[in-house]
Amino acid sequence: MENASMHEDSTRTLGDIKFQPASMPTVDTSLYNLSPEQAAFFKTQTGIDDDEELKRHILEVQAKAYKIAPYPCIHGYSFLRLNLSTLPVYEHILELGRERPNAVLLDIGCCFGIDSRKAAADGFPAKNIIGSDLVNEFLQLSHELFKTTPASYPASLLPGDIFDPEFLSIAAPSNDVSPAPAVDVSSLKSLNPLHGRISAINAIAFFHLFNEEKQLHVARALAGLLSAQPGSIICGADTGTFEKGIVAAKLTSAEFQIFSHSPESWSSLWDGEIFEKGTVKVETELVEIPLYDKQYLVMKWSVTRL
Repeated sequence: MENASMHEDSTRTLGDIKFQPASMPTVDTSLYNLSPEQAAFFKTQTGIDDDEELKRHILEVQAKAYKIAPYPCIHGYSFLRLNLSTLPVYEHILELGRERPNAVLLDIGCCFGIDSRKAAADGFPAKNIIGSDLVNEFLQLSHELFKTTPASYPASLLPGDIFDPEFLSIAAPSNDVSPAPAVDVSSLKSLNPLHGRISAINAIAFFHLFNEEKQLHVARALAGLLSAQPGSIICGADTGTFEKGIVAAKLTSAEFQIFSHSPESWSSLWDGEIFEKGTVKVETELVEIPLYDKQYLVMKWSVTRL
């Protein structure tokens, strides 16, 4: 949910996507439908075993979030999805957490930080996880949703704007392959101390919030954070297309125009423009996913340093 704001005319922006909150529908609890994997995860994490009690708890938090920002992902419950664990590179990310000393995982534009919570539950050290979002209230609601405190879940929940150089400035990709020193993520006020030191970055449903120029900016900003050690990785899943350009999407009653890359344009962006050609491996996969009553083309992707 990074880069969200409210203007005086009550137009809400989610990245470069604009909509009127008044046009968004009220919460529809009939859309609540956890998969067996989701239900098991949330029951384990919250300590709530009863299905109806768990539903009431999640709906209470959702209602608070929807008042803060009536985004389609909150309305349609997609904020509850376990997205990162469905990517082919997920096991590699967990391996980095287990085997690379001081490996750090950044979950950017994380909303409630569901993906990084799942990674922590699967073994990535929570003390080396950073969940970042522009909407600080979402980060605080994460503790309410999971019934945790900063002491029981020691990951850093770091609010900030990726386009603010005081929070994240552009730096050239690192060439230093030496092991990174330990980082006290709880003391961070910005991401700038982490240039060249992050082992894994999850950017699911983030890039497609922005136009082409801003996507290039985000790519450069995240590339500057990535460790030069082989295997360091940035991954995500965004609206995709066979030829890069504007894709129309309708979610609930709101219509959006989204700039989307193709697998070819995305690969050439990272391998040759962001990183020196031949120094990264870019993998992409176009898949169809259901959202509300339509099928949308999504590009799963990863960029791995060689």
